[in-house]
Amino acid sequence: MNDWNTLTSLDFWKAVLVRAIRTFCQVFVSTIGTTALIEEVNWKIVLSASILASIVSVAMAVVTGLPEVKE
Repeated sequence: MNDWNTLTSLDFWKAVLVRAIRTFCQVFVSTIGTTALIEEVNWKIVLSASILASIVSVAMAVVTGLPEVKE
């Protein structure tokens, strides 16, 4: 678990933001890839799955920390 100094660090939140954006993009692309044609993409599902994955990514970073951020 992170200590208070880590949670208030700008470096920590920059790394969390980068990780959340990467997670969003990965889920976004992989969810689109499950359809045969671009016209068949359910954009609400793609966006909601991507946003949810990003929220989980942020929560996990707060709870477990990030290896790329030194404490």
